[in-house]
Amino acid sequence: MREESVEVVRGDFVVLPCSFFTSSPLSRLNIIWTLAPVSSPETPIQVIVYDHGQVIEDPALTGRVGFTGIPWSADIVLNDTRVSDAGVYRCMVNNPPEAAAAGIGELVLSVLEPPSLPMCQWDGDIDLGGSVTLTCSVTEGVPTPEIHWDKLNPEEISLPINMEGDLSGSVQIINVSSQTSGLYRCSATNVLGTENCYVNLSIYSPPERPSGILQGVLLTLSMSLVLLALLLLVMWLHRTGQDGRWREGKEEEDEEYNEIRYTPSLMKRSFV
Repeated sequence: MREESVEVVRGDFVVLPCSFFTSSPLSRLNIIWTLAPVSSPETPIQVIVYDHGQVIEDPALTGRVGFTGIPWSADIVLNDTRVSDAGVYRCMVNNPPEAAAAGIGELVLSVLEPPSLPMCQWDGDIDLGGSVTLTCSVTEGVPTPEIHWDKLNPEEISLPINMEGDLSGSVQIINVSSQTSGLYRCSATNVLGTENCYVNLSIYSPPERPSGILQGVLLTLSMSLVLLALLLLVMWLHRTGQDGRWREGKEEEDEEYNEIRYTPSLMKRSFV
């Protein structure tokens, strides 16, 4: 093997190198490539074989794998790479009647993948004084994406995060207040890029109630206004009563005066 490890971005092609030297004719050359996948390294699979001039591909890789320079080179090319292609590849070369034992080489293939679009969500109590948990998760990404939470406004603040496995992270905010409201961003980052998702939190603040002192002042003022109104009412009634009695007395005097003035006896006396 000319290299111990190779990297490729998912979807691209990669050449896996394998060189050999022999002094015998190549009519009986035998080359076998196998893969021990990352997902199940204990169960290798056969990738491609060259035997007596024939090429046999793994059915799962038909159309995606092939030799590049057979029979002079054992290099293979892998097209349309997938994350499942990652693992340890072994190249075994045997060329009878070569006396030496079959040559075996190994290399590690890493298939890189950008982060998938993360999914953001929140859960909890957004009332004043409550507790809120922000959660962010991704489903894909090689190397494993790093997850970060930030509060974007009114100023950008990085938040401490609790990782829940390799692909999920959360932030817990306790005793929320009006300052907790704002736009939050989750970023999933690896060597191939960054993907973001957002959560907009609006903390509910109930209307402020008047303080105890203010309530006392308002109550005292209300009682004072009521008492003042009652006092004005009493004074008005009292004055109204006096005016009525004065008018009644005056009317009685006027009636008596008229009776005396027009009494017949008085008229007679005035003529005598």
